[in-house]
Amino acid sequence: MCYGSSDIPAAAHALAAGHAALAPRLADFLARGYRLYSSPLRRCTALASLLGDFTPDARLVEMDFGGWELRSWPDIACAEVDAWVADLLDYRPGGGETVREVAGRVQSFLDDLRHDAIVVCHAGTMRLMAAIAAGEPLQQAAAKPNHIKYCEILRLSWPAKSV
Repeated sequence: MCYGSSDIPAAAHALAAGHAALAPRLADFLARGYRLYSSPLRRCTALASLLGDFTPDARLVEMDFGGWELRSWPDIACAEVDAWVADLLDYRPGGGETVREVAGRVQSFLDDLRHDAIVVCHAGTMRLMAAIAAGEPLQQAAAKPNHIKYCEILRLSWPAKSV
């Protein structure tokens, strides 16, 4: 299923397992006053609310896939997917957002972040944050396969560099 910016909830069992796995690992950071931010989509805010008080930020939302949202991948024409692969940065899948636009939102969030924080967001958003922190070219980051698992923790070092 293709979903990015669609506001679908996390499955209850996944949410419980995610909280059980993350809460002990993040407790020390939360106790030290790290601020908690979250994508405003329910699959993130449900977890963030279990961790503590959080600030929602729309710049952390996953990519908007436009007309592809909530369609099964096999139902999306191969020619459309191929067109995206041919222009990963500037193609609008389903008429939605480009990777470059999403990277711009993520960069804006990071530019405004002035302290250590915990961020609950989506795999695509996390990939872009990691690329920015590493100073990796955007094209290279966009071409990488996604290996980020549900409730995975990435620890990034700053200052972040623009992509």
